[in-house]
Order: sequence, then C-alpha cells, then structure tokens
Amino acid sequence: MTTPVTTFESGQVRGPVQPTVAFMLAHPAHAVALGLGSGLAPKAPGTVGSLWAWLSWLVIQHYLSWSEQALLITATFLAGWWACTVTARHMRISDPGAIVVDEIVAMWLILFLLMPSTFWGQLAAFALFRFFDAVKPGPVAWADRLFKGYGWRGGFGILFDDLVAAFCTLLVLAFWRWF
Repeated sequence: MTTPVTTFESGQVRGPVQPTVAFMLAHPAHAVALGLGSGLAPKAPGTVGSLWAWLSWLVIQHYLSWSEQALLITATFLAGWWACTVTARHMRISDPGAIVVDEIVAMWLILFLLMPSTFWGQLAAFALFRFFDAVKPGPVAWADRLFKGYGWRGGFGILFDDLVAAFCTLLVLAFWRWF
C-alpha cells in the first residue's frame, strides 16, 4: 500500500522512497528490514527473502544448538519489529514489499519446527508459505488487516501476517504427515 505521508518538518506531502543499496546502508534498521539486501530484488522480493531465509537456515542449523536457534529467531523477530517500524516510516509506505525480515523470521520458524526434513519436505514448506503469504487466504488476510499504519503497531503488523502464514503452513504440513 503506497499512502503518501505528510512530513512534520515541512508540512508537505511526499511520496514513497524507493529502496536502494544506499538506502539500505544509510541505517542499520534498513539493512535488517531489507534482509541484508534480499529485499532489493526487482521482482518478487518476498520470494527472494524467503529463499535467502531457507538457504541461510541450512547453514545456521549446523552451527547453533536448538536453544540458540530459538534465541536467534526470537531476537530476529524483536529486531525485525524495530527495523520494520523504522524502515516503513523512512520509506513512507506502511507495508513496503522490500521489507523481507518478516519472511525471514517466518521461514526460519517453519524450518526450526520442521527440521530434520527432506529436500521435498522443505520445498513443500517453502511453496506453502509463499502461497499463504502471497494469496493471503482466510486467517492470513485477517492478520494482514489487523495491524495497519505506522509506528510500533504497523511494524508489528508487517511481521504478524507472515507469522500467521507460517502457522497455516505448519498446520497443512502436520495434516499432510498425519494422513
């Protein structure tokens, strides 16, 4: 959603800011929110961020214990909340597509709970998550509408719908394994 924002300094309405490498490097929150650059992909940044999350998790799981992985996901969620809040305000868009830390946290959570799994199980999780995140059926659409706007509430909202999409993904995978 691209809603122009009135700046407090001048009172003028200015349009959204396009993310670039310079924008990402201008503030630590931007680097976190833009997934260390994966959100700068010109097409499908959410998918690119999800792929980055998947590939990085394949490395992370070998170097961190289970509790350290859980701590990493929790810390990334909290840092992501801050980063989403700051970056959305700086971009002047309430939920910019270039922000992908929400996909990263959600994919890490899925893989944390799914692993160990085969490549095909991981691919199914990735595809299901991308479906739920992009199409936003039922509860994901509800979560997407629940927390809108700027500030801490909006920053949380950017993350929340992806966490609901992760939950839906895990629910489908649980039913798939059960039957």
